[in-house]
Amino acid sequence: MSLAQQVAANLPFLRRYARALTGSQSTGDAFVQATLEAALADEELKASLDNGRIPLYRAFNKVWSSAYLDVPHADDLAGEHEVGAQNRLGSITPLNRQALLLTTLEDFSPAQAAQIMDMSTEQVEGLVAEAVAEIDREQATSVLIIEDEPLISMQLEDLVSSLGHEIFGTAATRSQAAELLGDKTPGLVLADIQLADGSSGLDAVDDILEIASMPVIFITAYPERLLTGDRPEPTYLVTKPFQEQTVRAAISQALFFGSSKPMG
Repeated sequence: MSLAQQVAANLPFLRRYARALTGSQSTGDAFVQATLEAALADEELKASLDNGRIPLYRAFNKVWSSAYLDVPHADDLAGEHEVGAQNRLGSITPLNRQALLLTTLEDFSPAQAAQIMDMSTEQVEGLVAEAVAEIDREQATSVLIIEDEPLISMQLEDLVSSLGHEIFGTAATRSQAAELLGDKTPGLVLADIQLADGSSGLDAVDDILEIASMPVIFITAYPERLLTGDRPEPTYLVTKPFQEQTVRAAISQALFFGSSKPMG
């Protein structure tokens, strides 16, 4: 595989990570672009990118670490959800968030995350523990689950409840999701893409976002349908089959960056 093909294969995942880290696709993409520009200007760095995801994420980390403190003030990049992220940056430190994302959303081992962050494995594990403690203090919300597989739906209900959130409702189709909406709207949506009657979770989410704004996490076996850069913010992605820890991290990140609504 050529260098260009190697980078292209990993780029959607780096963009996903950058988005979760910064709270905005536009800001995340700016850091990704800066990373690629830095790599092209450095022959040694460019050569290292042929060795998989770790060197690419390590290169991104160097760019992010040199500038992340300025992100809340960067050009007033102005979406509602990014403003929510900026307002919460003081409550969860960037390094903690980064360690958590690398070891859950991106599925690196603590040792691999340590390589990326230029730290020891013990330091990364400590940062993850701190992040979890910070996240546990986040405000609870109500969660709508759109999932057509009953066992997975039940698993998600148990997971959401264990995190202290309320179940807004469950739906297996686009029409069922629409029927659940009334005077109240959920603070978070977990949605599959391919639903029971052939309807689309993407369309169901679009219906909901026309009524109110809230974070959305897609949990799907078809991630390629979302890794295009075309979806409206805020979109988070967990690939099936999933680890519960990954879903927990995605929920925490979505609530951290999104404009979640309180229960009631």
